[in-house]
Amino acid sequence: MLFYDTDFLEDAEIKLVLERTADEDPVRKWVPAYYFCICSKRGEPMGRCDLRIGYNEGLYYGGHIGYAVNEEYRGRHYAAKACKLLFELAKKHGMDHLYITCDPDNIPSRRTCEHLHGELLEIAELPEDNDMRINDGDTEKCVYRFEL
Repeated sequence: MLFYDTDFLEDAEIKLVLERTADEDPVRKWVPAYYFCICSKRGEPMGRCDLRIGYNEGLYYGGHIGYAVNEEYRGRHYAAKACKLLFELAKKHGMDHLYITCDPDNIPSRRTCEHLHGELLEIAELPEDNDMRINDGDTEKCVYRFEL
């Protein structure tokens, strides 16, 4: 897969600084991915986010986008702003929709998905063989769909 230049991923408040990319791993059923630092316009690290490219069953439960904002920067919609930028990168890859998932009790993440106008499809029971169930003990995920 061709990874695109990501220098355009910025808005008036943040920029996404590419840290690394990862090729697909068919054995683990992982798709190609971008990993970013969410930074202020001055370059101060404020969190992280990633975008997984493609579609498979695991992404329905794991999501195409992951994000975390450092505690001192929370409450300013930086995760939502990062997601909006990642939506643009996903479109460059020809994707027409994305999933973002979170734990049902993760209220800040649920608010981020709602702020972005995601459609809550379901609170899904994770399959018995899902990595998040096996490794993290998770049993359910809120599954939000975003049309690009």
